[in-house]
This record gives sequence, structure tokens and C-alpha cells, in this order.
Amino acid sequence: MNRRKFITKTTIAASGVVAASSFLQQTAISQSVPIPSGSGAAVRPLSISTWWHGLEANRVAMEMMQRGGRALDAVEAGVKTAEADDKNQSVGLGGRPDRDGNVTLDASIIDEQGNCGAVAYLQHIVHPISVARLVMEKTPHVMLVGEGALQFALENGFQKTDLLTDASRKEWEEWKKEGKYQPVPNIENHDTIGQIVIDTAGNLSGACTTSGMPFKMNGRVGDSPIIGAGLYVDNEVGGATATGLGELVMRTVGSFLVVELMRNGRSPQQACQEAVMRIANSKIDLTDAQVGFIAVNKNGETGGYSLHPGFDYALAIGDENKMIAAVSFFK
Repeated sequence: MNRRKFITKTTIAASGVVAASSFLQQTAISQSVPIPSGSGAAVRPLSISTWWHGLEANRVAMEMMQRGGRALDAVEAGVKTAEADDKNQSVGLGGRPDRDGNVTLDASIIDEQGNCGAVAYLQHIVHPISVARLVMEKTPHVMLVGEGALQFALENGFQKTDLLTDASRKEWEEWKKEGKYQPVPNIENHDTIGQIVIDTAGNLSGACTTSGMPFKMNGRVGDSPIIGAGLYVDNEVGGATATGLGELVMRTVGSFLVVELMRNGRSPQQACQEAVMRIANSKIDLTDAQVGFIAVNKNGETGGYSLHPGFDYALAIGDENKMIAAVSFFK
């Protein structure tokens, strides 16, 4: 699907909404929409998610929050829609395998109290985000990986599933014919779903889940399960999540950086731009490397920015749920 042309709206029930009726200002460097005159109320509930599958994640999360649901429950349910979609070849079931043919999944989740959980290199489980939540709630740890994460999932009632679909297997077999084991970090293959929500009580939570870089080396883990890199939420400030080449995000602790910039007065849009600029100003060849950030602050102001054109994100406020094309560093 061509994300640059994927611009759509869906309708969300408006009951229980405490929100402005239009989207908030995203600063002059973005497609800004003025804050409604006289509107001093914080925007809630709200959901912002990466990529086109964020529309469905937003819809599910917003429906839960408009019924009074907790942000943590909403964000888990939101990203699970992408994990369960076998047509989505970058998250959960149907994710593209590593170079040896293994589908390995990474996920992280953070609640409004700063509690967090993560799993990395998890195989055979459709919903790594739910395993990450149980790591947060039922263990003294933040992250479990590999066989340990799988054992924990099975002990808690998750079922083993063959995650490699025919479509992803075919892509992997075609890739192997090239005869060189090199990952493919182009801008169309980084469809990690990251989602940040604000519920009607004004609390934030976030989730991030992915199958990682297609055809990666066995054992590779990206930024998505790393708290502060792929995802970070501070309930007093706001939240941010990343998509793209995880190695670049990890080097800058990108999502934590975005939140800290907001803490120090930057708008979400400015914070996302500055985080991308830290990467863009490096000496690394970024020709085929995409990175994008989205963020929301405590008042419901949002932003998104990327290295290259082509990154878009879904934003749901009130009865609107639509795609926004992010401004990018390279044109």
C-alpha cells in the first residue's frame, strides 16, 4: 500500500469526549491547524499511532477510552489489531522473518505511573505486547528475551503459533536467491506500530510492537522494546515513540530525547524535529535509512517528523481519525 496516498477518515463515536473539535497546532514547520479560539481545555481522549495501521489502532483505543477505559488497556488493545493482522508483514502474525527464516518479535509498553515491560526476540506468540504487559505486572523485571520470554508466555496461557505466513515466506525465499545476507533497511519496510494515548482522566500510556528489520541477523533486536529508545512516556510531560532503523534510534535514545525536549519547553513537533536532526547531523550514510518520531504532550498537542518523505501517522481526536503526512528532513 502506498502510504503517501493513503489519506482517509473514519468515524468514532463522540460520547464522553472532553476535547477540542479540531486538531491542535503543530507549529509552523508542519501542516498546522490553529487551536480553537477560547479553548483552554486539554484534549482528551486522544490517540496517535504510526503508519496506516494506526487508523484501526486509534479506532479501537478511542472506543475504549470514550467508554471510560484506562489508557493502558486502550493502547494494548490498539496495537494488538496490527499484531493480529496477517496481511501486515512488519508486526506480529505474518511479520517478515530474519535471515534464517525465524519470525522474532519485540514489544514494549508503559503505563501512567511509569511502570514498563518489554519482550525481545520472542517467537511463536501472536501478541508480544500482551506478554510485555505481563512482564510489567507479574515480574520484578522490565524485559524478558528469547526462550525465557517464550517460557513466560506459555506459563501464562499464551498459545504457540506459526507466525510465518505464505506471503512472508515467499519474500524471504526470493531474498535468499540474491546470495547475500544483508538486511533491507528501506523506508517501506519499517512499519513498527507505536501508539500513545491520553484517556479521559488525562493519563498517558504507550505501546510499541514490531517484527523488526526484515531478514536481519539471527538475534538482532532493534529499538522497539528498549525503553527510552523506541518508546517513552512521562505522565507529567507526554510521550513519544519511534519507527524506522532501530540502530539509529538506539544511538540517540530517541523517544526519551523527544520527551525531555518537551519537558524543557519544546512543542511535540519541535521535539520530534530536533530528535531527527540529531540523527541527520551524524556522519552515517542515511540514503536508505528511515527514522520517524511521533509525540504528544500532556495538553494533547501532537507532532511528527522523519528523515525521509513517506512517513505518515494516524491521529484521532473527537470524531476524527485521519492520516497526517509527516514533514521530513530530506525532501
